[in-house]
Amino acid sequence: MAHTPRSLTPSSAFLDATNHAIHERMARAETPPSGTPEDYPGQSHLWSNTTRAAEEIAEELRDLALDLHAHPELAFEERRSAEALARVVEKRGFAVERGAHGVETALRAERVSEGFDPATHPTIAVMSEYDALPGIGHACGHNIIAASGVGAFLAATAALGDTDARVVFLGTPAEEGHSGKEYMIRGGMLDGVDAAVMIHPFSFDIASHAWVGRRTLSVTFRGVAAHASSQPFMGRNALDAATLAYQGMGLLRQQMPPSDRLHAVITDGGRRPSVIPGEARMDIYVRSSLTATLMDLSSRIDDVLDGAALMAGVSVDKTWDTHPMSLPVRNNETMAVRWAVTQSARGRRALPAGVVPESLAASTDFGNVSHLVPAIHPMVKIAPEGVALHTEEFARWAGSEDGIRGLNDATAGLAQVIIDLVSDPRLLLAAREEFERAGGEVRVERATS
Repeated sequence: MAHTPRSLTPSSAFLDATNHAIHERMARAETPPSGTPEDYPGQSHLWSNTTRAAEEIAEELRDLALDLHAHPELAFEERRSAEALARVVEKRGFAVERGAHGVETALRAERVSEGFDPATHPTIAVMSEYDALPGIGHACGHNIIAASGVGAFLAATAALGDTDARVVFLGTPAEEGHSGKEYMIRGGMLDGVDAAVMIHPFSFDIASHAWVGRRTLSVTFRGVAAHASSQPFMGRNALDAATLAYQGMGLLRQQMPPSDRLHAVITDGGRRPSVIPGEARMDIYVRSSLTATLMDLSSRIDDVLDGAALMAGVSVDKTWDTHPMSLPVRNNETMAVRWAVTQSARGRRALPAGVVPESLAASTDFGNVSHLVPAIHPMVKIAPEGVALHTEEFARWAGSEDGIRGLNDATAGLAQVIIDLVSDPRLLLAAREEFERAGGEVRVERATS
């Protein structure tokens, strides 16, 4: 007889209280030092040109976003999606490199002025993601990210005129559960790049938000199979080890910093109850807001797994980072302040860091980008507050009119930041100085050594 527990529907009390606290902080938060567009009269003409250029391609970007939404593709399989982006860029006369930087479904295009000198003129990169999630499609809104990156590249290059600079468009596949950007980084994606920009759709407008680092771990426990009834004493139960490990990680959570996250599933625990499993497998995600705490938590997980294997009398094989780890995002506040101005001009209030709690955080391989060049990864509201990423509900909003409005505002905003970085040397210098104060260049290989 089936029994449905009263707690099957999760309580929204904590989420409701969180949203209430967010609104209280929003009311108290001061306008960022950037103020409004009126505080930057020297940029007004360029911004007008940028907005006009973005508006001219808005319908085409809408079609692109909705087309991607209707045809979701998984990581490293985004051939149709990549081709759709490439066609829009090529239509404007740019050559598009397919299979860029050693990744089959990656793209690269450039606008380089005739007088460009890499020693004295800036190079700004704008990125697009376009992979989807299994079963729930664009539930992370990558169709909006993809179209806004294309749009920002086209709008910025149209508004730049003959300004000496290079703007690079990068189609970066395989973010979901993988690290497409890190593979492209190792293939030279950021060589010569001075700063990078990309947006992410969300349920709040945020200029600077926390993104935690993530490592993945595949585990195989190997014991000895035996008949569970007649000779159980001749077995060594691999499932026991997996169960002990799962319990151990649950107990470890009490000692974890509040910004850490730990998720695990047992993917293989045997085939028949009458056979003691000789092999069991687990997949684990380890996350933290700092690289140092991420590595510390990783070492604790190693200990838990080794201990579980010892207790069950089995061996354990651990494979960390089948795909390279994702570092926490290092938000460049100098650039984020300028992003807030772009959104103010469009009737949005991009919240500063700390208004939306860091506990509402996910992971992205853009973190690896942000540790190599000054970068921003702001959030653009396309869904009601409380609608979470990676849900069917968010996927619906990614194909809605609110999603398209977010796309339009993101396109113009990213293009404007690109224009500012190119035309205002003081802004790029300040962004670089902040980047160096935050620790300068950090590569994944160094973080894990």
